[in-house]
Amino acid sequence: MSDTASQAPATSAETASPPGISMPLGLFVFTLLYGGMTVLAGVLAYKQVQLWPTDLAVESGIFAFLLLVVISSTLAQLYGKQMAQRIVWWGFLPLLIASVLMQLVLNLPASPEMLEGRAEDLAAFEQVHSTVWRVWAAGPAAYIVSLLLNIWIFDRLKGSGEASTIGLMVRGALASALSQALDSVIFITLAFYGLFPIMNLLIGQVIAKVALSIVLVPLLITFGVKAAQWLDARKSGQS
Repeated sequence: MSDTASQAPATSAETASPPGISMPLGLFVFTLLYGGMTVLAGVLAYKQVQLWPTDLAVESGIFAFLLLVVISSTLAQLYGKQMAQRIVWWGFLPLLIASVLMQLVLNLPASPEMLEGRAEDLAAFEQVHSTVWRVWAAGPAAYIVSLLLNIWIFDRLKGSGEASTIGLMVRGALASALSQALDSVIFITLAFYGLFPIMNLLIGQVIAKVALSIVLVPLLITFGVKAAQWLDARKSGQS
């Protein structure tokens, strides 16, 4: 038997990577997106938006956080549960660096030009970012619990064999809905309890996240898987 015939078929990670690099292009791109969304979710969470036509509300960080759910599920589907969990844990790094840089900027003196000509802008910046510390503290607690739960549920529902598109969407919806309901309770309680009545925000957050998890997240996961596979195949064709 020839050497060529005896070689095992290359894995998708190997065929998708150029020589000397072990990371598929899809994994690389989605990891970059993941790091950005971890930071943006904390910043957006400062604003609560109304769920019209009700009086219920939702914190705006939900939009970035749902993308984190989509990305982590996509990674679990294509590259395995352990890889997805690893990305979730490393997601703490951009959060930590961003929080340290924010404190540094808040403690550095403003320029004379800003103090004299844009004092209102400076006051608004400092008011928002100096009071957002509870959001930044609550985020990691809800983040790690809900995303690891999402990956665990998504992986456990996978079963054996090749998953169909419908099966992928159902798994994504169930995992996201359950994990996001728990995330809402943890995050809203830690971030805003005692600052203002949180019941409308908590109810609105749970309803919005569960609804989006059922309606939107399955479609985004399906798109994410297709996009990552396309990136991997494109890199494989260029290598």
